[in-house]
Amino acid sequence: MDSIASGAEADISRGEFLGRRAVFKVRRPKGYRDPDLDRRIRSQRTRAEARLLREARSAGIRTPVIYSVDLPKAEIIMEDVGGETIKARLHAHPEEADEICAKVGSTLARLHNARISHGDLTTSNMVMLPDGRMCFIDFSMGTSLATTEDMGTDVRLLERAFSSAHPGLEGAYQRIVDAYRAEKNDAEAVLGKVQEIKNRGRYT
Repeated sequence: MDSIASGAEADISRGEFLGRRAVFKVRRPKGYRDPDLDRRIRSQRTRAEARLLREARSAGIRTPVIYSVDLPKAEIIMEDVGGETIKARLHAHPEEADEICAKVGSTLARLHNARISHGDLTTSNMVMLPDGRMCFIDFSMGTSLATTEDMGTDVRLLERAFSSAHPGLEGAYQRIVDAYRAEKNDAEAVLGKVQEIKNRGRYT
């Protein structure tokens, strides 16, 4: 298997599963935790992420298809969707920013309408597929039954991603907001929460 990433919580690699290209995500044990507690935490987080991926897909959001979940190993084996991250796409084709950002905004609105938050929404966790569809990946920090606060945090994280990872494209972020507002139920409540979150950071 080929390693893709090694984060604070999990190792991600690419290989084959039953003859199909697949991504393997394994949560590593934490030596500072009691072993039994560590196994429970990793198992619970693996189960929660798999559930969110399925719920988002049921709500019409393109996510990787899950092939296998091994709770004792804290492993998810899922579809390798291909494509390229939105971060890479925007760097290579800034002229497509308005079109891409409109897709991001409408996809996020549909996710939030299903009361699911992503929890770590950056342009590295969204993929543009070869067929032009948007795919959301890595729901390890997401929640179901998401509150307005959870949704506002998603939007705020995305705003910060544009200011830090995409200098010069900050204006395109408004296209996300416009598309989100057009499709999200009660969008103004979420966007108002975004401003509230920004104000908190300003005064702390």
